This record gives sequence, structure tokens and C-alpha cells, in this order.
Amino acid sequence: MALLAGALHADQVTLKNGDRITGAIVKKDGKELTIKSDLFGVVTVPWEQVESVRSETPLNVVLSSGQTIQTPVTTSGGKVELTAAGKSVEPADVLAIRDAAEQAAYDRLQSPGWVDLWAGTATLGFAGTQGNARTKTLTTALNATRQTKNDKTTIYFSAIKASALVQGVSAGTAQAVRGGLGYDHDVSPKLFFNAFNDYEYDRFQDLDLRFVLGGGLGYHAWKAERGRLDLSAGAAYNHSRFGPAAPAVAFTRNAAEAYWGNDFSYSLTGATSLVQSYRMFNNLSDTGEYRINFDLGAITKITTWLTWNIGLSDRFLSNPVAGRQRNDFLYTTGLGVTFAR
Repeated sequence: MALLAGALHADQVTLKNGDRITGAIVKKDGKELTIKSDLFGVVTVPWEQVESVRSETPLNVVLSSGQTIQTPVTTSGGKVELTAAGKSVEPADVLAIRDAAEQAAYDRLQSPGWVDLWAGTATLGFAGTQGNARTKTLTTALNATRQTKNDKTTIYFSAIKASALVQGVSAGTAQAVRGGLGYDHDVSPKLFFNAFNDYEYDRFQDLDLRFVLGGGLGYHAWKAERGRLDLSAGAAYNHSRFGPAAPAVAFTRNAAEAYWGNDFSYSLTGATSLVQSYRMFNNLSDTGEYRINFDLGAITKITTWLTWNIGLSDRFLSNPVAGRQRNDFLYTTGLGVTFAR
């Protein structure tokens, strides 16, 4: 009897093939209806395949006229009955349906403040040895994103500092800092404007500072609830200052660059997500020279706020300082915390 009572108070969706889904209606967005079912989790079905709907709790129904009505929803005679408003409409006139949580999230996106909608992770890792050799390695990383209906702002930072003491001789073994920010603004559903500013320091590449400022256009190649793929291309200004050890002399390179690449994110499971970024920079001032930035990260939720993070960051420079390698690879792993505002 208790199970029957629970079923009677749940939303029900019946499809044209006779299948019935019981649970809670989450939203109708575009051409799809999303239901959180009792047995199968979140289920998404085509709206055109829905035969009937019955909701026990009020939903926010957006009509083609622009009106939003909060009402329980049922279907009768091929029409959608909005019982609280005492009216019925054609299914094609229903632009969106949202439960209370989806409506609150939608309203928050309409006019957010600059400090709102930030989400990301911060990671700290430490490793060391004590005995015949004393080593210390500290890694840290921060990734934050603020995404609204029409734009996206990103901030990233990663650093590694390592030292070793072997037989009384102390030496640094790695020291690098990478960071920057980016901004995307949609100019159409598929096309967006992109701008970014990157900074980099690498002691063992003799790089005191790399400052890059660029911008261009991007294309939303693929976008879904589980992920997205963006392609971008444009131009950039690169100011790099190198400070090699004596007897070499410090010098600066200033160059115009053309860049192209992609940004990819995908939710592998409910707990693990993957992010990847690639940029190819072709030197226009000294043709034939180039550099490549590649970043890959995986984030796995352990609890609602605790994560295990893995980050890979590769920087390739075709014309490094004499005596230095062209490729620098940085990897970090450790526990982190998630934050959202």
C-alpha cells in the first residue's frame, strides 16, 4: 500500500510506444523531456514521442507567447492542460518546462553578478624523502570557470617547485609557473569571440617571463549535457624574456603569432570529468618557428567537496635557449576541493 501511494503521488510520462516512466519531471528543453525516474535514474526522451503527461507538483511552463505559468500539467485529447490557469494548449506551444530547481538555476543565469556562478577546483600536492637523499616537491593547481547564457570566463594556474639535497649538495630540480585567463562571448548560437592572456615562468628553460595576449573567433562544434567541443583560431602577441646563465646574455623575443586549437570537456561518469585544451602557435615574425600548448586534466569526486585531480601540462618550443630542450612536461596529482558560487 505504501508503494502504491508513492506511485500515485509521482509524475508519470507515457510514450507513444506504450512505455511508462514514473518519477519526477525535471525539464523540457528544446525537443527533449527529462525525467528523474524511480528505477533508472535520469531519463531523456524526445518530446514528440510523449503520448501523455501527469505531474503531481506544480511545474514552470513557458509558452510560445512568452508567458510562464506555474501549474501541475496533464494531457487530455492531444492537448496540454494547465490546470492552475484553467487553459489548454497545443504541445508545440510549450517551449520549456522546468521544476523548481531548474527554474531557480535558469533565473540565476538571467542577470548574474560578477562574483556569481564561479565553479572550479583547487589542488595541493606534496612529496618528499628523508635519508641519504632529501627531496621536496610541491605542486599546486587552480581552475575556475564562470559560465552564463552568453559568455564564459576561465582562470587557470599551475606550479611546481622541487629541490634535492644529495651528499650535502643542494640543487633545485624543477621550478615552473603557468597561468592565465580567457574570455568567450557568443555572437550567435554557434560562433563566439575569444580573448586570452597567458603568463609563464620556467627557471630551467631560462624563461623569466612569457606574456601572451591574443584573440580570435571560435565555433561550438559540439555541445551537450555531458560535454562540449569548441574550435578556435586567431592572432596573438608574444613577449618572451630569457635570462640564461653567464656567459650568455639575456635577451627578449617579441613576435606576432597565428594560433588555432580546441577546448574539450566531457563527463565520463557521474563522478569523473575530463577537460582538455590544445593550442598551436605559428610564429609570423620568424616563420618556421612555433610553439605548442597542451593541457589535460581529470577530476574525480570523492565526496561532494573533496576530489582527486590529475593534471598534465606540456609546453613545446621549437627554438629554445641554446643548450635547453624543446619540450617541458609538467604533471600534478593530489587531493583537491571543489567550490561553486
